[in-house]
Amino acid sequence: MSAAPAPDLLLVDARVRTPEPSGHTAVAVRNGLITALGDATDARAWRGPGTEVVDLGGATLTPGLTDAHSHPVWGLEMSTGTDLSGVRDLDGLRAALRGAERRDGWIIGFGLDHNVFGGRPVHRDLIEDVLGGAPAHLRLYDGHSALAGAAALKAAGIEGPRTFAQLSEIVCDADGRPTGHLVEHAAMDLMTPVLPTQPYTERRDRLVDLLTGMAATGLTSAHVMDLGGPDVPGLLAALEEDGELPLRLRLAPWCMPGATEEELDGLVRLQGRAGRMWAIGGVKFFMDGTVEGGTAWLEHADCHGRGTDAFWPDPAAYSAAVRHLHRAGVGTATHAIGDAAVRHVLDTVEALGTGGPRHRVEHIETVPDDQLGRFAALGVVASMQPPHTAYTRADHTDEWSKRLGEERAARAWRMRDLRDAGAHLALGSDWPIAHHDARQVLATARAPRGAASAGHGLTGLMALEGMTTHAAVAAGEEALAGRIAPGYRADLTAFTVDPVEAPADETENAPIRLTVAGGRITYRN
Repeated sequence: MSAAPAPDLLLVDARVRTPEPSGHTAVAVRNGLITALGDATDARAWRGPGTEVVDLGGATLTPGLTDAHSHPVWGLEMSTGTDLSGVRDLDGLRAALRGAERRDGWIIGFGLDHNVFGGRPVHRDLIEDVLGGAPAHLRLYDGHSALAGAAALKAAGIEGPRTFAQLSEIVCDADGRPTGHLVEHAAMDLMTPVLPTQPYTERRDRLVDLLTGMAATGLTSAHVMDLGGPDVPGLLAALEEDGELPLRLRLAPWCMPGATEEELDGLVRLQGRAGRMWAIGGVKFFMDGTVEGGTAWLEHADCHGRGTDAFWPDPAAYSAAVRHLHRAGVGTATHAIGDAAVRHVLDTVEALGTGGPRHRVEHIETVPDDQLGRFAALGVVASMQPPHTAYTRADHTDEWSKRLGEERAARAWRMRDLRDAGAHLALGSDWPIAHHDARQVLATARAPRGAASAGHGLTGLMALEGMTTHAAVAAGEEALAGRIAPGYRADLTAFTVDPVEAPADETENAPIRLTVAGGRITYRN
């Protein structure tokens, strides 16, 4: 009987978590798959003349981390220009805009916190006098709204209110004049034809830099909650002609209100289109918008009387579209922040019956007790983003909490409650809405901030599972990803601390020793 082929890569002197403690210290990898786990004696026997051996010096080796909700391609557009995420008040915003660089004559900004306006309505008059007549377009951090200056509105031909086929609004004053606040995608898309564009080479280089930076935080894969544009498959294919992507990407194209049966069938045909490290899998829906923007679908209106409308003006049409895809074997991921949105998605999945592809709900920022157990009962994955909690405050003085009121704000980001109710809980960052650093996701899952800080944190193992085993379940890949076991993908992350046992703040700042994606080292420290 011939000996098994020698591994391509051999990791030794590791504390292997599968993600549970395993007692193993060595992992063998060949052709992108894990072939064996063992100890130092086994490793010496496995080693061949062509084996690359990496001594991890006692580092903790876990399954490769997955960001279960990210926008690495579309996010490049959303994060162009001046970074406003550090601005804390209106004076700071005005100062930042005075010194902002121009791109083709425009002032472009991103990451602007709703709390900067101090409870005042978002309005171009608050910034117009510091723009020097330049057109300005500022994306708010939630990715669902923007502030445009007078010259920008004129360039786009936005002169008053319009009616859209989906929940979206050009906010206007009592005289019908646009305030510059553009809420939701259809309104923001009116600006796209006039905004400065990124040259292809810049976009390509930024994507490689971003994915390389993500790998340095321990990420081996990402569930991409968009297609990022019709040219993105070609962009990814071109990158793979020159080498390998630093991360494995699973992309879910959007399905928006008004989608025809022909368009739904087109989404079905996209499924499975793939390269070596990327694939199209699933479809992304929106059932609502954001709390701060007044577009989260709530069972009772927010403090401004907003939030009682769904993103799909006819929620039954959403359910029909999900049913169409489900029958074709396509899983869905639905953005649902408000309690009414979450309930409708769960009702939709329940009506599908048992069996078929897996469905998931994204964000789930406030959910009542009677909905918690339904996730596990229906096999629906809860996909949540712990870093979002940083946009709220423990004393509920932030815009998110004030809009919802005390009762609903007390139900903020119920990660632990969902896990305790038996749900699979996949964790992510929602980059560029929050930083992509996987260690921050793990840390804030254990120690949520702001309104979610009381009692909603996960254990260290639960947090790690959220970016490994539970993320694999969310993608329907639990038989080949998310664990360190023979036959599974060789996606691996080595921490200088044990991310389960170390305090959350230590995990957040601990260096990553090694990242391996598809059996290939993508980061080494």
